[in-house]
Amino acid sequence: MSSILRIALQKSGRLSEDSYQLFKECGIRFDYGTGKLKSVSSNFPAEFLFLRDDDIPGYVEDGVADLGIVGENVAVESTHQIETVHRLGFSKCRLSLAIPRGTDWNGIQDLNGKSIATSYPRILGNYLSEQQVSAEIHEISGSVEIAPGIGLAEAICDIVSSGSTLLSNGLKEVETIFRSEAILIARPTLEDEKQSLLNKLLFRIKAVQAAKNNKYIVLNAPNNALDQITSLLPGMKSPTVTPLATEGWSSVHSVINENDFWENIEAIRSAGAQGILVIPIEKMIY
Repeated sequence: MSSILRIALQKSGRLSEDSYQLFKECGIRFDYGTGKLKSVSSNFPAEFLFLRDDDIPGYVEDGVADLGIVGENVAVESTHQIETVHRLGFSKCRLSLAIPRGTDWNGIQDLNGKSIATSYPRILGNYLSEQQVSAEIHEISGSVEIAPGIGLAEAICDIVSSGSTLLSNGLKEVETIFRSEAILIARPTLEDEKQSLLNKLLFRIKAVQAAKNNKYIVLNAPNNALDQITSLLPGMKSPTVTPLATEGWSSVHSVINENDFWENIEAIRSAGAQGILVIPIEKMIY
């Protein structure tokens, strides 16, 4: 069915939950729950396949799925022919080197001649090569953090979110070699009809992402400070300014990037702004 996008999602875990939340915010409804293998959306031409994350790049390359959401670390480690369509900004983590807590660390050169256990030999190998470090890589799947304790390796390279797993296994993080987030991947060549559906999906995703990164701000300002205050609130085109019933005052409505808000808020207050309201935006379309 060329009129339906087949989208592969991780079947469980944080990435799975974050992916489902994204589609929910995009207004795309489908059944999601433990044990499901696939689900068809009731209001968007898409079928969702629930798979192991490591399998998703292969399914996309083979055409079983048109799109997939995976961690960037999975996509880079894979040798499958896939394209990164869009960075999604959630499920962020890092791939780091760790060593036993009691071991001294003076830098990456300490690993020369050592053995490192990892589930990401390709990323690790490329990094060591760039750093001109010669080390033995032991490829293992799962429970990488126990490798030093059982004498399999002297260091590990694994995904880190909070670092609690490393601590509980007597390890310390010493070097981040790769930063990852969820990405949307696709087959290199999509049929025109499916590319059109992908463009519609990306339109929704970008509207949701823009809303998360921006806030709607409303404030009261003395008219003699309007130029100064509005210069700090450029908005999507320009702020909306309407007179208040109180003479000499106006209400200013605008959109501000969350990263800029805390930097500018003191200047806005110092210029005389009062009654400042900051409101979440559900969708934002340029």
